[in-house]
Amino acid sequence: MNLAQMRARLRQDLHDEDASNYRWSDEELNRHIEHAVRELSLAVPLEAKATLTTTAGSRGLSLSTLADVVAIEAVEYPVGSYPPRYVRFSLWGDTLTLLVEGAPSGGEEVYIYYGKLHTLDETTSTIPSPLEDLVAIGGAGYAATEWASFATNRLNVGGDLTWRNYLTWGQDRLASFLRGLAKHSRKNAVRSRQLYRPYEPLRSQTSDW
Repeated sequence: MNLAQMRARLRQDLHDEDASNYRWSDEELNRHIEHAVRELSLAVPLEAKATLTTTAGSRGLSLSTLADVVAIEAVEYPVGSYPPRYVRFSLWGDTLTLLVEGAPSGGEEVYIYYGKLHTLDETTSTIPSPLEDLVAIGGAGYAATEWASFATNRLNVGGDLTWRNYLTWGQDRLASFLRGLAKHSRKNAVRSRQLYRPYEPLRSQTSDW
């Protein structure tokens, strides 16, 4: 589902399909969809892998070349071993420090496994198909609550309760969206195997993160 298809889905859910009299412009819906995609990315980021190179005598690696990073999941060093060797690390700003005994020699490869923001535009989508409905729910919820806030104390042809109906509907959608994020969040996922010590402590499986 690309951005245009997602907009059409939102207009259908919002009952805003009269092209001659749209309540929301394409730009407004794009903004609300982007909001939902960003929230989804924080809970279920796109899995990515990058290769960085060490500098002689330094344990630090610059992450400045990695775009839209949500979280660093694992660091493999040295590479090429089987099973892979994952090492502990620390983060400060754009610098990842390898917590290893000896400082690396220069030119060694380091694999960075990380989560990044999803992409949804007119031609590209990295959102898994099962989560597209969740993005639509979130985008529609943000759009409805934003319009309700704008319409408060304004004259509405649908009556004085129009803005309140949109607010209630939007809040219900956002509640469903947040429940879906919590359900699918990587922070709540049960890991069936653990090959490395994660940067973030594992979350409780009995408490709401």
